[in-house]
Amino acid sequence: MPLDPQALAFFQAGREQGLPWLDEMTAAEAREGAPVLIEAIGPGPAVDHVEDLTIPVDGAEIPARRYRPDGAHGTIVWLHGGGWVLGEIAVADAMCRILANSAHATVLSVGYRLAPEHPFPVPLDDCFAAVRWAAENEPGPLIVGGDSAGGNLTAVCAVRARDRGGPRLVGQLLIYPATDTDLESPSYVEHGADQYPMMLSTRSMRWFYENYLPDPADWSNPEAAPLRTADLSGLPPAIVVIAEYDPLRDDGNLYAERLAQAGVDVTILTYDDQAHGFFSFVNAFPAGNTAVAAVGEAARELLSE
Repeated sequence: MPLDPQALAFFQAGREQGLPWLDEMTAAEAREGAPVLIEAIGPGPAVDHVEDLTIPVDGAEIPARRYRPDGAHGTIVWLHGGGWVLGEIAVADAMCRILANSAHATVLSVGYRLAPEHPFPVPLDDCFAAVRWAAENEPGPLIVGGDSAGGNLTAVCAVRARDRGGPRLVGQLLIYPATDTDLESPSYVEHGADQYPMMLSTRSMRWFYENYLPDPADWSNPEAAPLRTADLSGLPPAIVVIAEYDPLRDDGNLYAERLAQAGVDVTILTYDDQAHGFFSFVNAFPAGNTAVAAVGEAARELLSE
């Protein structure tokens, strides 16, 4: 199936604007593009109660935003994407609003600290601290979820919760997660070429990993590459979203396969005409709105069990 024409137009627009490649910029320079993304995505739907707050973590406080529809049951801790280097609460705002309304649940969007200023394991430690904080401060059952790098952090937080005595999670939402540091998988070969600056590529993933994992020894650490976790049994049910035109396609499929082999309940939602990023670029990618709503409905079922 060919790439969605709307997605193709979105990426082509970035090239026509002369946007630089990520590895030609510093992290600070790359973050300056966030307002462009926010404008391209546009506003999300109204949610009954939206509140900014802070969450204490080791030696600091991090921002968070709570989206709570009336009658919400349970909480989804959301860990945004952006390669552990980019991303922020404002970029994920429209998507989180759709997710909260669809799931009929509170969504707690976490602004964890970013690399390279805060390399591994600081972003992960922040996210796990936020999951624990939510378990103590938000009502009802708990899910953790995230996209791309956030999917990576989600997977590892689920393993930590299993291995560190909680909190209990009723689900994990893995949206095209980065699960391994191997940049030579078939999906990297097929879809990792440098075509458009805003389209994920092998080149940009290497830049992300080099910023997040400056110590080469950490590239094989299961807490950075959860596909390398020896035992995936006893983890919460997983909803896994896969995009066909995505270097991380195999990361998601292989992790889903490993989870299923370990006896974990796995639901895979595959979008054959979509590229990496479509889930968070709602409105710009109408398929993203559909996918977020579908994941929200699946999360709602997990929270009601």
